[in-house]
Amino acid sequence: MKTVNVKPGNKSCDILIGSNLLNRTGELLSETIDGKRYVIITNPTVSALYGNKLKDSLSQSGLSVNLLTVPDGEEYKTLETAGRLYEELTNCFAERNTVIIALGGGVIGDLAGFVAATYMRGVPLVQIPTTLLAQVDSSIGGKVAVDHGKLKNKIGTFYQPKLVITDTETLKTLPQKEFTGGMAEVIKSAVIRDNDFFGFLKENLNAITARDGKILEETIFRAASIKAAIVTQDETDMGLRNILNYGHTVGHAIETVSDFNITHGQAVAIGMVIEAKIALKTGTFQSCELTELEKLITEFGLPTVVPEIDREKVLDAMKHDKKVTNGKIRFALPRGIGDAYLTDKVPLEDIREAMG
Repeated sequence: MKTVNVKPGNKSCDILIGSNLLNRTGELLSETIDGKRYVIITNPTVSALYGNKLKDSLSQSGLSVNLLTVPDGEEYKTLETAGRLYEELTNCFAERNTVIIALGGGVIGDLAGFVAATYMRGVPLVQIPTTLLAQVDSSIGGKVAVDHGKLKNKIGTFYQPKLVITDTETLKTLPQKEFTGGMAEVIKSAVIRDNDFFGFLKENLNAITARDGKILEETIFRAASIKAAIVTQDETDMGLRNILNYGHTVGHAIETVSDFNITHGQAVAIGMVIEAKIALKTGTFQSCELTELEKLITEFGLPTVVPEIDREKVLDAMKHDKKVTNGKIRFALPRGIGDAYLTDKVPLEDIREAMG
């Protein structure tokens, strides 16, 4: 088992990474958290795979546990669903020291985290991410939110978990499309912060694709360490943490314009290439590095080219992104593989040209 520590502000949270940790969750929680009562929030798919295993682990450690489910899908990450969960928590007699466990991917992590942050003005939260994307990205750093109408993730807060438990065994049941999508965030972390990690991904591509346990553990550990170090320096997204948005300024816009027919991971992969082309035009990125990036993204089964959607609509969607400041589109661009910087001085014509 590997451990990554996040220390945003005056808080501290360990991220535990290893295989078969679900079987040890009760023991791990008892060592870390004082509470004896737990409520698991998950979806039916994850519940069928891991719900009973997690409940049994908690019960064997003498912990009281209830399990609540919400339907699969981003469309249920809403204030309405949060309201229903508040009622169910009340029916479970959840109190201020009752711990909420978010068991699932990014949607569950966001929703359960938002509920934990707001129920009784805040109850303890534990994240148990079961997708690659959640394990390397969304479970780390305390961003929790719900959607409202067309407002995606604009209603939320920063709420740090007490513990993150990442069981790499859960990736064995992850659909290939979701695993591949999660690799976009892994590649992103290497490009913005760690050239050696980028080399590791190239060298271990086959083992990662085959979901080799030890290699996956190291991959998740290194990606999580990058995000943890950035979050520790900038918890509330006011400066450095914005480099984590590399690939996302364009990516989120593509997702939106495609009506989410293009997945988050696919959109971020395309966004990374487009934003690298913008960096190439500004002279901060080399053409050989762009070639390396495109090759790695392609080899992991992700797209690199903007699909047949209206480019002007993509550009318009970028102007409405929550990362826009003072009316200017802000980008995290690579200065080279392993280094990124922030800028709001990208001409619209350069964005159009990079999209092709």
